[in-house]
This record gives sequence, structure tokens and C-alpha cells, in this order.
Amino acid sequence: MDMTGQSDGPAQRASVVIIDDHAVNLTLLQHLLARGDLCDPKAFSDPGEGLAYCLDNTPDLVVVDYMMPTISGIDIIHRLRAHEATSEVPILMVTANHERAVRHAALEAGATDFLIKPIDGKELTVRTRNMLKLRNATKREANRAEWLAGEIRKATATILEREQELVCRMSRAAEFRDPETGGHIQRMAHYSRLIARMLGLPATDQETLFVAAPMHDVGKIAIPDAILLKPGRLTEAEFEIMKMHARHGYDLLCDSNAPVLRVGAEVAHTHHEKYDGTGYPRKLAGEDIPIFGRIVAVADVFDALTSARPYKRPWTFEASRELLEKGRGSHFDPACIDAFLSAWDEVQVISRQFQDPDEFADPIVP
Repeated sequence: MDMTGQSDGPAQRASVVIIDDHAVNLTLLQHLLARGDLCDPKAFSDPGEGLAYCLDNTPDLVVVDYMMPTISGIDIIHRLRAHEATSEVPILMVTANHERAVRHAALEAGATDFLIKPIDGKELTVRTRNMLKLRNATKREANRAEWLAGEIRKATATILEREQELVCRMSRAAEFRDPETGGHIQRMAHYSRLIARMLGLPATDQETLFVAAPMHDVGKIAIPDAILLKPGRLTEAEFEIMKMHARHGYDLLCDSNAPVLRVGAEVAHTHHEKYDGTGYPRKLAGEDIPIFGRIVAVADVFDALTSARPYKRPWTFEASRELLEKGRGSHFDPACIDAFLSAWDEVQVISRQFQDPDEFADPIVP
């Protein structure tokens, strides 16, 4: 087997279909084609049956007469060319010598070559051999294209895997300086993908967000420990410094050539914006906030509420849901809230599946 998927073993005999309603012509063509080593001919006197067979089995060559009842040879050519699997199959049309207009019409329809009646055995053999060589070349090219596409898919998957590893390591770097847990990173990524799916975003966008969402707080690596790890309430001045993590995260990622890191920059920059324009750092409002930022805002806040922290116990699911509903249209995009709450059963499954061992604190109702 070579790089295009072609076998190095014995060549497989080609599949040739003959369609002709005249029994004598059909028998002659079948006999002439079968006596060589080129192919295994299959004959049909009913043009409808022959066409149906070709559409279901994709032969290597079709030999078809022009003048037939119910379906003409040109009609069959049109049908074969309109079908994806047979659009490139060589078609040899049998016509009378005087039927020049028919041959022109057949060429327009997609005929590859012609046989003129009365049929010459040598000419039939040569034309058949040429058509099958053409078919084999087309198959090799298609196999090579498929092989190349597979290689590109593998290379792309390798690049994506490396990007995902980089994202994971950057997210963990932020975690080392932040009281939030690894479980939070996983849960909010899954919540984000769930919201994107319920909103009907394309599958590629769902997966990109899933990978990029964990970078939402990567900018916290630039926040001083005295503020990031302070156990009590931040002063107004300290909170202003804390808010800068959104901009720091954006600055860290925005110049990357990797699409997923650029999405991470967008998420880091916008997940603290509020739908009514009172968020930070730019006080964006409504749909001026990128959709990924609006999605992550819901996922991040919900998980922060329902998670235990050194400075707080987790809220109950019911209380957290109530806060999201109250923030619908003010803090949060209503469409994102509706999407999240419409998959409430899945939300609870995600929460349980990615729970950290030390997060099983008794929930409270605030």
C-alpha cells in the first residue's frame, strides 16, 4: 500500500456496465468486453434497471446506447453526471454514424467518448482500455487527495493538541496564585460549552470556547499577592487593582497567532462586562460585549456561587439559580441565561462530575 492508499497487490478487474435495449447488441458488447482481461461486464436491457444499478454501485465505465425506450442514453448521462458518486465515471455512448447532432448533445451532457455502429471489436477494446486508464487515474488522484486531507487533519489535530496543552498550563499558572480550584476551571469550561450549544453556535465555536474559557482569569498572575490572596474584603483601591486582571489577561494573549489564544484574550477581557453596561473594564453593554464574554460571564458567576472557597461556603443550586434569574438583562445576557437554565439537568451533572475532593462543604442559602 502506497501513501495514497493504493494496493500493491494484483489489479482488480474493472466493473463495466452495458445498457442497451437490443438483445443482439447487448450480447455482442458483453462478449467482446468479457474475452479480454480488462473487465467484468454487466449487461442490462432495461435502461431503468441499468441506471439504478450504476447509481447504487458506481462502475468504472458505462457503455450506453443512445436510442432506447422510456429513458434515452442522453437522459442516463444527465442522471449519472448529477449523482456525486458517478459524476466522474467515464461514459462511452453508442451511436449511428449519421447521428452527429446526437453526439453533440451527448458531449454537452457529459459523454466521455463514442462508439460508432456497426461496432468494431478492436476499436471497442482500445476505447475501453483508454476509458479505464482514465478512470484509474481519477481514482488515484482522489485517493491522493483523501490521503493529503487525512495528513492535514492529523497535523491540525497535533497543533490543536499543543495549543490546548499551552492553554491548560497557562490556566494552571493562574490557579497557583488564586484560591480558585482546578474543578472551577473544568466546570466553567463545560458550562460555557453547554451554553454555546444551547444557543445554537457552530460546533467549532463550541469547542474553541471550551478550550479558551479556562483562560478567563489568566491575568490574575499579574495581581499582587497581598490583594489576590487577601482573606477579607478588598478596599476600593485594592478592587480597582484587582479589576485590572481583565486587561492583563487580554494583553498577555491578544498578539498570539493561535486562534484559540486570541479567543482566550477576548474572554479574559470581556467576561466581567455586564449586559447593562455597568461592568468592567470598558463598560460595554448588550451585544457590544462579544458573545463568548457574555457566555463565560454566566458560567463563571454560577460556578463561583456554587463552589466552596477558603473565605465562603457554597450557595445552594436554587439560590444560585435565583441570582442568575434576577440578573437576567442587567448583569447577564437574557439569551445566555435562558440557554443555561434550559439545560438545568446537564448543569447539575457537570457540577457533580468535576467536583474537587475538598469542595464538599455544606451549601448555604444566602
